[in-house]
Amino acid sequence: MSDEKTQTSGIAINEVQLILAEKRTSLAVMRTGIAVLALPLSVTGLLIATSKYYDVLHVLHFLIPLLLLNTALVVLGGYLVSRSIIRMRRYDRLIGEIKEKHSILRQFID
Repeated sequence: MSDEKTQTSGIAINEVQLILAEKRTSLAVMRTGIAVLALPLSVTGLLIATSKYYDVLHVLHFLIPLLLLNTALVVLGGYLVSRSIIRMRRYDRLIGEIKEKHSILRQFID
């Protein structure tokens, strides 16, 4: 009986470790999404800061593709951040379920 209980708690700890590794991956995806979101903001800020040196109508053929690319990057960054938040919530819920099933984990996980 004791050997069986030790084996089940070992499996539960391994499951939690796996879920925490997945959560760490989601955090890395979120960090990447934030970086992707920061790029269009900095490019747009640079364009606004230097706008007195050019006429918008003369460089419109450059600005339109750049703004489309910025829009695509904002959408991609938003997708990455929202996807990682959703997954992290799911991982927290899974860890909570495992903690409820195995009382030995309650002392290690808040």
